Amino acid sequence: MGEDFLQDPQIRGWLDGVEPAWTLLTFESLRALRREPSAAQTAIRIANDLSVGEIAASPVARNTLILLRQAIERSGLPLTATANLSRAVVAEMCKLIEWPNYDQADAFRLNKVINEPDFLPLHVVRQLAQAATLVRAQRGKLVATPLGKSMLSEQGSLLAILFHLAFWHMDLGYFGRGLLGSWPQADVGVVLWSLSICANDWQTTEKLTRLCTIPEPAMFSETWDRTPYAMEAKILRPLLWFGLLEHRSEKIPSGRFGEHHFYRKAELFERLLAFDVQVGLSEGARH
Repeated sequence: MGEDFLQDPQIRGWLDGVEPAWTLLTFESLRALRREPSAAQTAIRIANDLSVGEIAASPVARNTLILLRQAIERSGLPLTATANLSRAVVAEMCKLIEWPNYDQADAFRLNKVINEPDFLPLHVVRQLAQAATLVRAQRGKLVATPLGKSMLSEQGSLLAILFHLAFWHMDLGYFGRGLLGSWPQADVGVVLWSLSICANDWQTTEKLTRLCTIPEPAMFSETWDRTPYAMEAKILRPLLWFGLLEHRSEKIPSGRFGEHHFYRKAELFERLLAFDVQVGLSEGARH
């Protein structure tokens, strides 16, 4: 995957003069970033020694702890027949959960009753906590496991567990309604490294998409550019939920509706993620 790949006219048109950050990497480093992190694959290292304060800076981790405490204090949280939390529990959790860029009143405007999947923050946290075996269904209730209980006193590895699970084992396409299949999550390691050098300052979703992702032919099968929507839904917004990015928006002056979205790294990004890669050229932030 070198210069020939980037000479494709469709890809050149899409890049519009932007040179992707990953073109700085040596071929070996690019390959290494495309593998899931593990004890043997150390191109990406996820810190498991965060402080209580650092954990609190992550909405996902902070709200996972709220869910765990509720499950412990109430000896389990009632589940519905479809294995979601009961409406009574959802109503209680609506008062406890705070989530970035999420307007509860707006989200619930069309819902007379609020089921767990209607309340996205709770649905995300419950699914992650269950996938991480911090909670499990038992006799009609969601109960904390021994691992989940241990996390309340030893929080340092909580974010690492949830982050690894979310980005390498869960299908984040759910948040993009299947848009562009597994792209760009399939190359999340490359995207994360690219963000680490490109998102020091505020950048638009469109610019970050071109700087940080590896384009694929499927992206060009429609008449409109769907890539920024897929990037935001599957990567940027989840990173905001994890506390690794900050977000701001600006109204588009010419339109009644619509906004430009901007993202940049939060302090937690470089605390949680470290990269061991080689660059083939002089390394520098790309704009």
